[in-house]
Amino acid sequence: MPKIHSVRKREGDIVDFTPQRITNAIYRAAVEVGGRDKRTAESLTEKVVNLLEQQTPADKIPTVENIQDIVEKVLIEEGHAKVAKAYILYRAERARLREKRAEQRAVPSSNIPWSKLWRILDWAVEHHFHTVEQLNERIRQGEISQIVGESEAFYHEDVENAANLIAERKEALRMVIIAGPSSSGKTTTTIKLAERLTRYGMRLVTLNIDNYFYDLEMHPKDEFGDYDFETPRALDLDLINDHLSRLFKGEEVMIPFYDFKTGTRQLAQTPMKLAPNEAILIDSLHGLYPDMTRNIPPEKKFRLYIEPLLQLKGPDGDYVRWTDIRLIRRMLRDASHRAYDPTKTLLHWHYVRASELRNIIPYVNTTDYIVNSAMPYEMPLYKAKLFNDFARWAETYADDPLRSDAYERASRVYTLLGSLETIEDDSVVPENSVIREFIGDSIYEY
Repeated sequence: MPKIHSVRKREGDIVDFTPQRITNAIYRAAVEVGGRDKRTAESLTEKVVNLLEQQTPADKIPTVENIQDIVEKVLIEEGHAKVAKAYILYRAERARLREKRAEQRAVPSSNIPWSKLWRILDWAVEHHFHTVEQLNERIRQGEISQIVGESEAFYHEDVENAANLIAERKEALRMVIIAGPSSSGKTTTTIKLAERLTRYGMRLVTLNIDNYFYDLEMHPKDEFGDYDFETPRALDLDLINDHLSRLFKGEEVMIPFYDFKTGTRQLAQTPMKLAPNEAILIDSLHGLYPDMTRNIPPEKKFRLYIEPLLQLKGPDGDYVRWTDIRLIRRMLRDASHRAYDPTKTLLHWHYVRASELRNIIPYVNTTDYIVNSAMPYEMPLYKAKLFNDFARWAETYADDPLRSDAYERASRVYTLLGSLETIEDDSVVPENSVIREFIGDSIYEY
């Protein structure tokens, strides 16, 4: 047992010292550079703990910074320079993110698709749901059906525009990539896009990237010990690129199969070969990640990005955060389709978001087109389903220093939902709506 029992966080909170978090951090850094040896991570952790105990006076509590400094030292001295670099870069990135939050978004990000946002904002103002007050008034006036119809039409127009752009390049394209963060609506949008492209004579063959996950035991974990499926390094990127290159040469490849129940991958399970007039369709969180398709020339790829870019201003004057919309969507989807406790979704979201900021958001403006999947009516609809849960979470995690992220998100969403009128009856949502991907009863099979 370690002699050190507590650690002081940056905010001053004192929490239990858990060596497993050091192991997780080292392993995560190793995965970033292609390593997958957990025993080595555990061995390095022992050295870190021993050195920490030697350097920490008996009457002192080490800080997070103390521990991270020692991790860097041990990695370098033990000959793991590449892992040390990945760890240092990750640490520096977390520091920058903290600084950005402290500055309260003083400088606009170059990753934000401003031209797209202006069009959505103009549309929201024109239809009188640019603010919570305007949306509430339309709901009180009994205009729910109109709101739903206008919202769905705007989304479908976006999908149609994307299909037209792809069709214009169909002679040169061999791959259509649909990317976006968790619960952005990729699956439904992919189905709708494929329907439209079929009308243009394009034959699309889906390559399920989920089958390229490494075995679960080789996945990195987050600081709470949860397996991380959100990082692109959880995927066998080398095998993906090898298969894509061979498919485009006309060769047959054997696609693996990933069993989520057992957390294991079986290699060479399903044969796949492309006809000369066929293109590959990929729906993936990390479709924009450069290493995902590094062997494929840019002119052969069409990259589509999906995000709920809602332009709805809350009573505090701030716009609704897209990540909060997707958090709720994932809660509902996980509960509906996977019998997953929404509380676990909330507690894991900090890591989902961290991975997005590292591996998805930086590539938003490398896309060929962006589809907005947000529906102005969805937050009032979600209020009827999760308002009481957010109230409970905001109270439960208020004084828990280990769950500060969960508290911040829960209290923010609780306040927002409390300011909205409620849409109790979800039968107003069309059966082919992207929202059905999350609340259930869609005409599509997921």
